[in-house]
Amino acid sequence: MKSWLVMLADYNAWANERLFEAASGLSDQDYRADRGAFFGSMHGTLNHLLVADRIWMSRFTNDPHEPATLDTILYDDFNALRQARRIEDARIRDFVGSLDEDRLRSTVTYRTKTSPAMIEQELGPVLLHFFNHQTHHRGQAHCILTGLTGQAPALDLLVYQRQSGVSIQSQQGGLSLAPERRPHRSEPRVS
Repeated sequence: MKSWLVMLADYNAWANERLFEAASGLSDQDYRADRGAFFGSMHGTLNHLLVADRIWMSRFTNDPHEPATLDTILYDDFNALRQARRIEDARIRDFVGSLDEDRLRSTVTYRTKTSPAMIEQELGPVLLHFFNHQTHHRGQAHCILTGLTGQAPALDLLVYQRQSGVSIQSQQGGLSLAPERRPHRSEPRVS
């Protein structure tokens, strides 16, 4: 399990960097406008990703300092948020890299935010949720970008694996990191 979690931590940092790079091209008005995502805007969504990561990391490391609510705006400035994201991604990578199989089978106890309850859960499966949650909200950010610009960066785990070589046994051509473009309604969708 550890090697998969290390891959997910690396993928997470890669995907976040691609997402922030794409978001850096938005006007401030578009960046902050409510686009109907769960946390409203691109700004709210990117802040939530950092908030949730800090909440979970505080639980994993027994650090009592965590954001109070899921919609906390930690950084109002895009560049400060981007730098904080990079620091948090490095922290996540270091944490996951420090784990051994015994620690992954140990439990973490935490209080939920939305409907307060005490939960004790095995760390390994919680880490899978942790990375899946990031993918969920990056998908919302991807949709915001696509709606605003007609394109967004490819964020698939498979694209990361093909680019980095992680788990790839053989590869011949066909690797594209071009932005995903929204097809015109008359264009057929190809899978």
